[in-house]
Amino acid sequence: MQQQWQGFDLIGDVHGCANTLILLLEKLGYSKRNGVFSHPSRQAIFLGDIVDRGPRIREALHIVRDMVDAGYAQIVMGNHEFNYLSYTTPGRPGSGMPYLREHNRRHLRILNETLEQFANHPEDKRDFLNWIQEMPLFLEQDQFRVVHACWSQEHIDHFLQTTGGSRISEDYLHQSAIVGSYEWETMDRLLRGTHLKLPNGEEMVSKDGFRRRFFRTKFWSCDPQYYIDVVFQPDPLPEHVARTPLSKADRADLIHYSPEEALLFIGHYWCEGKPQALADNVACLDYSAVKYGKLVAYRLDDETSIDPDKFVWVDVRKEIADQV
Repeated sequence: MQQQWQGFDLIGDVHGCANTLILLLEKLGYSKRNGVFSHPSRQAIFLGDIVDRGPRIREALHIVRDMVDAGYAQIVMGNHEFNYLSYTTPGRPGSGMPYLREHNRRHLRILNETLEQFANHPEDKRDFLNWIQEMPLFLEQDQFRVVHACWSQEHIDHFLQTTGGSRISEDYLHQSAIVGSYEWETMDRLLRGTHLKLPNGEEMVSKDGFRRRFFRTKFWSCDPQYYIDVVFQPDPLPEHVARTPLSKADRADLIHYSPEEALLFIGHYWCEGKPQALADNVACLDYSAVKYGKLVAYRLDDETSIDPDKFVWVDVRKEIADQV
């Protein structure tokens, strides 16, 4: 469908919360026509992570794919789609990998709901895996950009030069499973974001119960001096670590998204509280809907900085509980 849209509605991580997604779409003025949610003058853009964790993953995927196929929405790949695709893709002969993502206890725990909900729907599973591989990693227009976790211009430029577009090929998918390869690093940056290693070999226990030696970092901080200046949710740093000065090597590992660059919309990071901008030109739309937080959208028109009044959301704990 070729149409000049008057605005875009960017929607954060759904994670199988189909009922919440329907409520949000209705709040945004979308309605179902011929079985597909649409708006007469606006297009939705999903930031990835439709799968995993939630109770209605297949239903959520059908809603989103139907919108994309009809031209009423766009989508970028999330790390959970990428993980699901890698988990179900066998390694090539001689690779030493039975599957591109190891079948261990942790990975199974994260993917369990998706695997179970597709167990009796093999055709759906095949069709959606094919669709996932066709998802672009990023979207860019003059006014705004969209990526699941982090806009790293270096990696995006290299990806475009290597692939000629924004979608991964079969070869790229297999190369991205080799830890330490540039393909692996690219997928890690764009879909999982930036991180730093804790100093002195320290570890911390995250909210999901895992021991971690790395922490997520902001890529929009201006002139950070200490670890606390770059740490990003969901896990706070121990106080003594937070006040540690950034080393020269730390600074070299950080990515900086300039305030002069286009508006950027990301998901991934499990924010809390009232939805708001991370910077004048950066907004995260993941507010933990599947953990009874909020499913958040941003109504983009022609603004050049994030408008705090343009966030729209469904408060899952309140609004979905009230429905039940």
